[in-house]
Amino acid sequence: MSRWLLRGLVFAASMVIVRLVQGALIGLWESQALWISLVLVALFAAGAVFWGLIDGRADAQANPDPDRRDDYAMTWRLAGLFAGVVSGLVAWFISLFYDSLYAEGFINEVTTFAACTALLTFVSAIIGVTVGRYLVDRNAPPVQRHGAEGPRADTDV
Repeated sequence: MSRWLLRGLVFAASMVIVRLVQGALIGLWESQALWISLVLVALFAAGAVFWGLIDGRADAQANPDPDRRDDYAMTWRLAGLFAGVVSGLVAWFISLFYDSLYAEGFINEVTTFAACTALLTFVSAIIGVTVGRYLVDRNAPPVQRHGAEGPRADTDV
């Protein structure tokens, strides 16, 4: 299973759970709907930041040279898009049977809601990756490049 698919499945399931919990809690405390929604979205984003932090630290420890590190931007972009579309599709399907789930029409769920979920997942995770790499790099010794002579010494092809 590819890296982005695993992350996408986890965050798609997480967003469906967030929306189910949101519907249940807002049904109990309607006057606190704003705070319930904000806290649940913040918890979802914190999960993405945490996983991104783990990715960034592991990548920086495995590859001390920043030019040789993995491209987590594409990994998290694909994971976010997958999570958005799949969670929107699942939430729409559940809303057909469970009225407490706040879901719009099919097209709205797999486009607008998916874009919001994708952006939230991507930005949160990339913040985590950046912080994770920074935490490792701030105490790392300088990188020694191969072939330190000549004007093109940094092009290790």
